[in-house]
Amino acid sequence: MIKAYVLVVTNPGETRNVVAAIGQIEGVVELHEVMGPYDIVVEIEVEQLSEVPAILSDKIRSVPGIESTTSLVTFPES
Repeated sequence: MIKAYVLVVTNPGETRNVVAAIGQIEGVVELHEVMGPYDIVVEIEVEQLSEVPAILSDKIRSVPGIESTTSLVTFPES
């Protein structure tokens, strides 16, 4: 199992809309609105490392209202 964490910065006033959209994406197992330099923390869980880029670039980063993302991918378990 591969986990990735995505730290999301949203445009002002768009956080709730972004949370609702990201919550519908397959592979997202948790997400939280947070205070600080990021607005949302997203946890993704997939079977293969190769699944992560498509979720990040095609699904999460294409959500309207996202200003920027930072991705952290865990090492595969041996």
